[in-house]
Amino acid sequence: MKKIKWITSLMIGVLVLLSNLSTSYADNLQQALNRESTVDKIMRSGILRVGMDTFLPWAVTGKDGKLVGFEIDVATRLAEDMGVKVEFVPTKWAGIIPALLIGKFDVIIGGMGITTQRALKVNFTLPYDYSGMAIVAHKKKAAGFHSLEDFNKEEVEIACKLGTTAVAAAKKYIPKAKLRLFDDESQAYQELRNGNVHAVVGSVPRTAYEALQYPETMFLPLSAPFTREPIGFAVRKGDFDTLTFFNNWITIVQNEGWLEERHQYWFGTRDWAHLAE
Repeated sequence: MKKIKWITSLMIGVLVLLSNLSTSYADNLQQALNRESTVDKIMRSGILRVGMDTFLPWAVTGKDGKLVGFEIDVATRLAEDMGVKVEFVPTKWAGIIPALLIGKFDVIIGGMGITTQRALKVNFTLPYDYSGMAIVAHKKKAAGFHSLEDFNKEEVEIACKLGTTAVAAAKKYIPKAKLRLFDDESQAYQELRNGNVHAVVGSVPRTAYEALQYPETMFLPLSAPFTREPIGFAVRKGDFDTLTFFNNWITIVQNEGWLEERHQYWFGTRDWAHLAE
């Protein structure tokens, strides 16, 4: 009788163990399914969703109402090479990383500078471009200003776009100046044209474009940008397959010379002006 009870207890134990193993296997399988890479989801849906904000000449609404710009070209070429459609999701820059993290889009392709603070929240690809910060100033309010130190005064007001690396650059290099932050970059430049601030800190080549377009009120006080920033795609953390695929794609189109050609068109010429102005 004791032997029968012992065998029965053993069988029950084995069944419980098998049940636990089955549950564990199912849980692991579910976790694996949940970890499906973003690039796999893109291929399955047939749509690449790209988060971006408007920065001239990275992305801007053209005369026909469609988006044009360097980043638009990059994302469109990426989608074409993947054999999928591209869907742009315009998003305010200050909230673009949180929007990526909650899945509003698959990737940020929007002239995003690679910084340590951002890299704590997202994974960046290899740089596919480089940018830098420059200053465009008001001729009357900043008359005689020709160095960063000239702007590094408490009475100087600087306009920047909220959430951009321009803000960090201004705080680092001209910390005494008063910053005025705007959700839209065009608002910052309008304040400068109106003479309400001494200067705008922004990405090249927009600063140079503004000085050329409004030579009666604006000028470039520095001979060159005062920072140099690597630009990368941003993806959610933990997605190694997607990061690897994007890195491979960037390497391929860089070696083709396509990225350099597109960069020269959008940043080295104004041949595109009729599309956006």
